[in-house]
Amino acid sequence: MSQWLMWAQQLQGIAQNGLTYAESPFDIQRYEQIRQIAAEMMAGLAEAEPDTLLELFSQDEGYATPKVDVRAAVFQDDKILLVRETLFDAGRWTLPGGWVDVGEPPSLAIEREVLEETGYQTRATKLVAVYDRNHPRHGHPPFVHHVYKLFFQCELLGGTPIDSHETGDASFFSRDAIPELSLTRVVPSQVDRLFEHYYHPDWKTDFD
Repeated sequence: MSQWLMWAQQLQGIAQNGLTYAESPFDIQRYEQIRQIAAEMMAGLAEAEPDTLLELFSQDEGYATPKVDVRAAVFQDDKILLVRETLFDAGRWTLPGGWVDVGEPPSLAIEREVLEETGYQTRATKLVAVYDRNHPRHGHPPFVHHVYKLFFQCELLGGTPIDSHETGDASFFSRDAIPELSLTRVVPSQVDRLFEHYYHPDWKTDFD
């Protein structure tokens, strides 16, 4: 990840925290200026409009924390379940998953996401990994938010494959036949690590 993007994310966090607690009009104005600078920095890196990012920042309230993304490792006959993106990064593949909703336990969030995106009913059985998306060893492309990614191994219970408004073509792939991935969501090293955990169920949860 670009060091400049990391600095911009940190500035946005400082601004959001300051606006949460500041009472002085002078302090509020300064934190709004910091937020504006963060938006302009990110816009320059992402070739986006600063006003668009500023509006996105303004939607977050309260103390700034990373967002939580959940991803499922569902195995069948030594193959892993993937879905094909149809909207963002169309044509590339990813593990079923998405954002955790407010008030929703992560294990239920991943079971819901798998059902919505694939039609399969599953049960979360193990938290395999908690990864910091910003960590350079993962190799994700730059993203506006700081994200923690939770990878769950899920037991397949039943269901029938379906397409959703965001994904389609839910299919199982062997380790040596993984298609082109949506790197914004998952990278090859993470999929490979999920296979290793599948083969070694006694392994402890990965983190960072």
